[in-house]
Amino acid sequence: MKIDLITLFPEMIRGFLSASMIGRAREAGLLEIAVHNLRDWAVDKHKTTDDRPFGGGAGMLLKPEPVFAAIEALRTPETTTLYFAPDGERLTTELAEEFSRRPHLILLSGHYEGVDQRVRDCLIDREVSIGDYVLTNGTLPAAVFIDVTARQIPGVLGEEKSLTQDSFRNKLLSFPQFTRPAEFRGMKVPEVLLSGDHAKIERWREEQRIGRTDRLRPDLFHSQDNQ
Repeated sequence: MKIDLITLFPEMIRGFLSASMIGRAREAGLLEIAVHNLRDWAVDKHKTTDDRPFGGGAGMLLKPEPVFAAIEALRTPETTTLYFAPDGERLTTELAEEFSRRPHLILLSGHYEGVDQRVRDCLIDREVSIGDYVLTNGTLPAAVFIDVTARQIPGVLGEEKSLTQDSFRNKLLSFPQFTRPAEFRGMKVPEVLLSGDHAKIERWREEQRIGRTDRLRPDLFHSQDNQ
């Protein structure tokens, strides 16, 4: 899988992409990520990428010229181009699974007040939101998107079973987990986890997932009913 990220602040993400799971996936050749500075496609001597919005208002918008030039230079017939915006479709595990099967993604990181609407109308295939809030720029949402999507690529996780017990898998939260020591400051690990009975442990974990979801995120149950 190849990802091209277009941003005004490449330094914000380079450390993240070289560390931990994402760094190992890149070293193993499971994931190819290139970070591009949008200013490289600006044509004036000041490398201008933004301007004031027509009609007035606060803030600045990314200009169409450098964005069109960048995306047109990077895309191929297999490319899916994404833009991160508060009004995009919500990022979920299911959506990440879908995108993990795409051979090439271009991620456009918005900045300031966003991007000229002509970019969104002509170049963007899908728009994605990571939550109901506004950030100063789209580089952080891009990092979140890369992390959750990369997890779905076979071989990226050291333990593939981790995917099956993730929160939000099958619209359920994850179960509580414990490690050694079996007793700490008077708090004991549930006996079932020490029993060695794997069938009982799996039943307990599933009960915990259902109970936690019902208590903490009942909306996930409602979303199942509406599907």
